[in-house]
Amino acid sequence: MWNARLWMPVIALLLSAATTAATIEVDVQGLTCAFCVDSLQRQLKKIPDIEQVDVSLKNKKVRIVSSADHIDIDRIREIVIDSGFTPVNIRSIEDDG
Repeated sequence: MWNARLWMPVIALLLSAATTAATIEVDVQGLTCAFCVDSLQRQLKKIPDIEQVDVSLKNKKVRIVSSADHIDIDRIREIVIDSGFTPVNIRSIEDDG
């Protein structure tokens, strides 16, 4: 007999594995302090479907991971600029996993 409760975790795992995620990396000019990092990170995390935002002060880079298969680059660029920084290079990062 079919017991849906027993199969739900398996189905959820299969669905999450089938979902593709998008990752982009942005080179950012103007990051000078921990406050800059925190401020930019908080603004980017407000975007729907964004799962992770890592801002590196040392490397002047932002890595953004989305649960969606596409990230709106124009929206990212707009938020970086509105936060007082300059997005220099935005590129998609292929997921090795």
